[in-house]
Amino acid sequence: MISITQKQDCCGCNACAQICPKQCITMQEDNEGFLYPRVDTENCIDCHLCEKTCPVSNHGPERKPLKVYAAINKDEEIRKQSSSGGIFTALAEQIIKQGGVVFGARFDERWQVKHDYAETMEGLAAFRGSKYVQSRIGNTYQEAERFLKAGRKVLFSGTPCQIAGLRNYLRKEYDNLLTVDFICHGVPSPMVWRRYLKEEIARQCEKNTVLPRPIHEEDVLVEDISFRDKTLGWKKYSFALALSTTNGSGEKFSFCFRMPLDENVFLRGFLADLYLRPSCHACSFRCGKCGSDVTLGDFWGLQDVIPEWNDDKGVTALLVNSERGVNFMNDIAVSPWLKQTDYSSVLRRNPALEKSVLMPKVREYFFETAEKSMEFRVKKYTRPTLKQQILQFMRTALKALKSLYGVKCL
Repeated sequence: MISITQKQDCCGCNACAQICPKQCITMQEDNEGFLYPRVDTENCIDCHLCEKTCPVSNHGPERKPLKVYAAINKDEEIRKQSSSGGIFTALAEQIIKQGGVVFGARFDERWQVKHDYAETMEGLAAFRGSKYVQSRIGNTYQEAERFLKAGRKVLFSGTPCQIAGLRNYLRKEYDNLLTVDFICHGVPSPMVWRRYLKEEIARQCEKNTVLPRPIHEEDVLVEDISFRDKTLGWKKYSFALALSTTNGSGEKFSFCFRMPLDENVFLRGFLADLYLRPSCHACSFRCGKCGSDVTLGDFWGLQDVIPEWNDDKGVTALLVNSERGVNFMNDIAVSPWLKQTDYSSVLRRNPALEKSVLMPKVREYFFETAEKSMEFRVKKYTRPTLKQQILQFMRTALKALKSLYGVKCL
């Protein structure tokens, strides 16, 4: 039976629970808000399927992509709504046009993140945009298998570990399956996200001066959330939260706020690796080991590679990893907006392709001080050290010298 002794050895993909023939494995949330398997030992028949399916213990070999592109969706509106260049939607639309099914991560009615599937073009909108929270995979591997066995084309998108979990769960190759992962920095805790959202709504209610009466948290509805709002541009994306409430006569009021990534509490903590899943700091799926057909990400550093595309609207780094992926890309209608490049150009600004982020020493203190607000803890544990402050001062001074006197900065 599956037994997790070190938390870094479980990525939370839920493959073990879905493969269990006796359904004796459930996923339980720990004190950090991450799901781990719990086995009902009385019903376990020691078939060992859970152990054989675990992607952390049974991952694929390292691979390099067969082809690498910079890519932009032809539809500017979809590109605007997407985190980078909108290529996920282009891939997904091709599957829908062929009568297929697309799996991805979306918000549920409580604005938590879950995996789901769509069978229509309209349904794809919920999957667009990054969600910086680990999604609940649920029983979507089982649902994908059902569609595959029925002969329908399936695009399954997710984190590298979720794709590896799906492939191990299926235990065979399907010609009608296209797997799409993304360049993954790591997945934050759903519990931390819940805490942040609750505190942020309360804070916005308290500071709102537009409406004629005080707003209480219970009177507010969340209308929309974006972790990667491009109003200020792709490179300086913002967190956006749209809320609504009604007055005494039932009249609806809506208000929205945006915070740049370096000012938003949740994004600051995420980028400082304060509340990533432990397995993200020892990821087993870097270097293409998840076995996906296609990998998507932001093409950071585009200005040095394809400067004519550097319009700050977002460009996708598209890595085609398999022959199935190559054949699929040959069929889709985005060719005029593809420019072939090399792997090193993408890796240079996306080290997460090959390296896991280090676990910060203050991570345990963040979770131990849960009685404090998110704002207090993130600000406290992302404060630069004296050494970092001195280095930043020196960099700023050197840039100023270069600007004034033409001094060359190393």
